[in-house]
Amino acid sequence: MTSHFVLPAPFADHSVATGLFIGGRWLAGKARAEVVNPGNGKKLTDVADGDEGEATAAVDAAAAAAPAWAATAPRRRAEILRDCYGRMVAGADWLAFLIALENGKSLADARAEILYAADFFRWYSEEAVRLLGEITVAPGGQNRIMVEYQPIGVSLLITPWNFPAAMATRKIAPALAAGCSVILKPALETPLTAFAIADIMAEAGVPPGVMNVITTSKPGLVAKKILHDPRVRKLSFTGSTSVGRALLKEAADQVISSSMELGGNAPFIVCADADLNDALDGAMLAKMRGGGQACTAANRFYVERSVYKAFTDGLVARMASLKLGEGTDPETMLGPMINAKAVAKIAELVDDAVAKGATLLLGGTRLNRAGTYYPATVISDVPGNARLLREEIFGPVAALQAFDSDAEVIAKANDSEYGLTAYLYTGDMKRGLRISEKLEAGMIGLNRGLVSDPAAPFGGVKQSGLGREGSHHGLMEFTECKYIATNW
Repeated sequence: MTSHFVLPAPFADHSVATGLFIGGRWLAGKARAEVVNPGNGKKLTDVADGDEGEATAAVDAAAAAAPAWAATAPRRRAEILRDCYGRMVAGADWLAFLIALENGKSLADARAEILYAADFFRWYSEEAVRLLGEITVAPGGQNRIMVEYQPIGVSLLITPWNFPAAMATRKIAPALAAGCSVILKPALETPLTAFAIADIMAEAGVPPGVMNVITTSKPGLVAKKILHDPRVRKLSFTGSTSVGRALLKEAADQVISSSMELGGNAPFIVCADADLNDALDGAMLAKMRGGGQACTAANRFYVERSVYKAFTDGLVARMASLKLGEGTDPETMLGPMINAKAVAKIAELVDDAVAKGATLLLGGTRLNRAGTYYPATVISDVPGNARLLREEIFGPVAALQAFDSDAEVIAKANDSEYGLTAYLYTGDMKRGLRISEKLEAGMIGLNRGLVSDPAAPFGGVKQSGLGREGSHHGLMEFTECKYIATNW
């Protein structure tokens, strides 16, 4: 039996298990690891610290449960996923508070994440019964070509700390809808949300072993152990490009199907013919969701020269109005960064840009207070050789440059190893679509600061990833295509 973390008031009637969830049971684990509240730097609780042996136990449970779950009627799988959706929505307030505690994001952001995360259960409850095959006549007429899609098998899901609910359900829901059993390895910074989701899923009727959760301070060793088990056939990872590369190498040994949602460095383009108020609204959403700690976050702002000052002034005013504080404070608009290492990286990038000639308009100085905070920061006229334009910021920093032509801004926007998201504001839809088609990104926000939707294919190009999540595409990532040649 494992211990539980009891939430503080006003949700003291809710608790979350802090062990390993394997085979439908909570296990204490052989070791423990601390979870810290980034809002004040204090220990929240400790959780099980899984090892390679416990990783194998999770694979055992998932492999044992896989045949029966794959054989479960699609409608039954759909009903269970729909129940998961209803339970998450009903618990949105306490789940959001839990995210604010362990992740630090504001309650408004956390609640929006819970509703977004729940929606993956709803979407894939609908998709579970729509895994359609094909029957065609071979061109030569000698046989029929029958195609069906079967569950790919035991799947390892590795998720990051920045969206602890949504990144989990975006993988869990399609995997279960397709008929796969899973092992979820959440980030050790934010494990409690994953445990809460596991509990909700068990209450909704997910059979033992179909959903397993293992937390660990040794992610490399645990992932390697799981990926070298021949019973595991799928890896779905969200995280940094560097870790994604390492995991792909491990997955190669068993030729495991791999989906990768990796880093981003999103450009945000504002044309002179754009509605500036709309563009500023979109900029705040694209930049500041989760305090800028998102792979889809707008990092590089390219503004047409004739409106550069007006847009910059507007962005400074809006960023300056954000109230900074602990995520659990209802008035907070900008919470802490996840840890001290993250703050140090942001400060390093800002200092490098200023040293190379950029103009600091707002923020840019570390805060002397408990917790891991960095203020909302705006930097203009950032030179092309600044690291701020080359590396993923993952923080509340907006870097601006002016541009003079579409060709120039397209070249600047595409000058990155990443290609996840790009944003574009213009009053001319023809111009917007023309530029959008030339931007090297898997997702484009055209006059929108938010692109994420369970019904849309989420993913990038270049070194931002492989495959897609969400939409029907996300379901197909967890299937194998089987062709049967026959006559009748």
